[in-house]
Amino acid sequence: MSISLDGRVAIITGAGGGLGRCHALALAERGAKVVVNDLGDGAGAVAEEIRAAGGEAMAIQGSVTDYDAVKAMVDEAMNTWGRVDILINNAGILRDKTFAKMDVEEFRLVLEVHLMGAVNCTKAVWDIMREQQYGRIIMTTSSSGLYGNFGQSNYGAAKMALVGFMQTLSLEGAKFDIRVNSLAPTAATQMTQDILPQEILDKLSPESVSPAVVFLASEDAPTRTIIGAGAGSFEAAHITLTQGIHLGAGPDVADQLAVRFDEVRNRDNGEIVPESGAAQGQLELTKLQAANQG
Repeated sequence: MSISLDGRVAIITGAGGGLGRCHALALAERGAKVVVNDLGDGAGAVAEEIRAAGGEAMAIQGSVTDYDAVKAMVDEAMNTWGRVDILINNAGILRDKTFAKMDVEEFRLVLEVHLMGAVNCTKAVWDIMREQQYGRIIMTTSSSGLYGNFGQSNYGAAKMALVGFMQTLSLEGAKFDIRVNSLAPTAATQMTQDILPQEILDKLSPESVSPAVVFLASEDAPTRTIIGAGAGSFEAAHITLTQGIHLGAGPDVADQLAVRFDEVRNRDNGEIVPESGAAQGQLELTKLQAANQG
């Protein structure tokens, strides 16, 4: 095994079962010392599983929505092992309903766990990683966020928000060698058992996703990348711009846009991945300058 995590310290949230457990075991197998976080008793069982296999692990119960509890967890890792190198924001919940039937609190709760839970955990380790000039952070996004899924407006909104969070943190962390990526897993877990057919669930083992986490937690990890993983397959998702067209300003621009919209969304001429939001603005200015020169 060429990827080694010897000497690295990893915090994994929602690691008492399912994907989180598999991530914890996979990182421990590569030599990482693991903080296993979960709300329930599963954290202790996973930590014991790691220790029984010869690894180092501690179990810490607590909610990622409680910043004080998250900070205490990070402090304990620092007091015990002196560093935090890897954070895997895996904790999550589902509250699936169509938007018409969903109340605002059900929407808010899912955002609080997925998005603000990741914010709390990332904030608690950010200065540590900046000071040690090293960090690997993984957000758990979803195809429901990237592409939508019926009945998951709350979940999809939270998961896409994590991608935006990742995009900016990857820019701000670059000079400190903090690499921030997103994982879009497809796996049979407690969260998916009621929304996918059993014959599909049987083929989607959580273990088949964790190799992507090992890679994204490694020294040679990329940054600002979205990796899809499931059933042994891996893909990269991209947020891109078409080449588009320049219409300028005028009273009939909306009418021109309506007539030429197929040209706007045409992908045959290639697509652009802006380096940042500011870079997208620069692209628009470049088009304007080209149009003026023409």
